[in-house]
Amino acid sequence: MRQLGLRVVGERVGGKALDFFRYIGRLSILFGQTIMCVFTTPFNWYRFLSQAKRVGPGSCLIASLVALFVGMIIALQMAYMMVRLSAEIYIPNVIAVSLTRELGPVLTALIVAGRIGAGITAEIGTMAVTEQIDALKAFAVSPVRYLVAPRFLALVVMLPILTLFAIIVGIFGGFLICSFKLSINAHTYWSMVTDSLAVKDIATGLIKTVFFGMIIAIVGCFEGLNVRGGADGVGKATTLSVVRSFIFIIMFDCIFTFIFYFLFNS
Repeated sequence: MRQLGLRVVGERVGGKALDFFRYIGRLSILFGQTIMCVFTTPFNWYRFLSQAKRVGPGSCLIASLVALFVGMIIALQMAYMMVRLSAEIYIPNVIAVSLTRELGPVLTALIVAGRIGAGITAEIGTMAVTEQIDALKAFAVSPVRYLVAPRFLALVVMLPILTLFAIIVGIFGGFLICSFKLSINAHTYWSMVTDSLAVKDIATGLIKTVFFGMIIAIVGCFEGLNVRGGADGVGKATTLSVVRSFIFIIMFDCIFTFIFYFLFNS
């Protein structure tokens, strides 16, 4: 019985692992097709600008609000310990580095994945179940070129810009707490921020967001293109899109953190 139970568990684990690698392979195929469509003509620039407006200005307010409160929270939490050590002067350094390297890129990507990624899946999924994608194929229009490529490029271009703006707002949120609660004057705060940040800190954060944008676009479009089962299928695909995007963003963030750590500290 024990051997039979181990065998069943092994088969299930092996099946899940096989499904995972099959899913990664299908995502990779869509990614390759999208790259080909982005760098070959014709490219629909109007649809790209429309999607870029949706990703950038459309998500700016919520990303800024989250970054502002996160910057304030970091300052308050660090003050709790730093004041005991009489080291509150170093709080601006912690805020700037943590937001630039990790929290700014990851939180902004998660917000965009929840807002834009879910919308992409719902839109394309609705087109799939209403046979609009089949109609595009009937007119010899590539769904990847028409639907996926503009969204992919919009996310890759706009997510780093949105992240940079969110980082600035988050650092300003930390400044509000340091200025009014800890009595750190503006000149000292901004001097500590600029002194603590290096080009590699900004570069590592923005490089991550490029890949996060790719993940959100490919996962969202893939789930939308493969919707089955009417409105219920659209709902399930939207949920899967957000969950899987979150998992891949955190996983790739961990991988890039390891890479950049050994690259810049070797």
